[in-house]
Amino acid sequence: MHKKFYSVEDISDYLDMHPKTVQRYIREGKIKASKIGKSWRVTEQDFREFTGDKITYEGVEEDLKGSVYDLIKVSSVVDVSVINTDAAINVANFLIAALNSKQDDYGKTSLNIQIIEPENKVRVMLWGNIKFMEYMMGFISDYIENQYL
Repeated sequence: MHKKFYSVEDISDYLDMHPKTVQRYIREGKIKASKIGKSWRVTEQDFREFTGDKITYEGVEEDLKGSVYDLIKVSSVVDVSVINTDAAINVANFLIAALNSKQDDYGKTSLNIQIIEPENKVRVMLWGNIKFMEYMMGFISDYIENQYL
């Protein structure tokens, strides 16, 4: 069975990103790769796992795992004003619980929370597909409505 491999340059061209970014992703383990000689090579399966969308090769289009919503990734920063540190911790715990109960078809996601005590604010940084963002924004909206309205 013939295995297809992608070079750093192939991936950078396909994803429209700088080759150094692809190399950094490989170093960080975000993209699984093997060193062949002096060059990194990524198997088709590992590339599919990383992209989670559609790849076209040799004139054939294949659906990959993930949903159509994975074709678009969104990032957002949300600042939530709070009255004190305890309220900030409650917001953080609420959002972590929401993240942990998300559906599998939301794919790869990211949630970072920063409590900014001097400003009485929680900074929420989200990344994922549109359905995940809709889900998390709904949780933030519901939390605010339940706390302040």
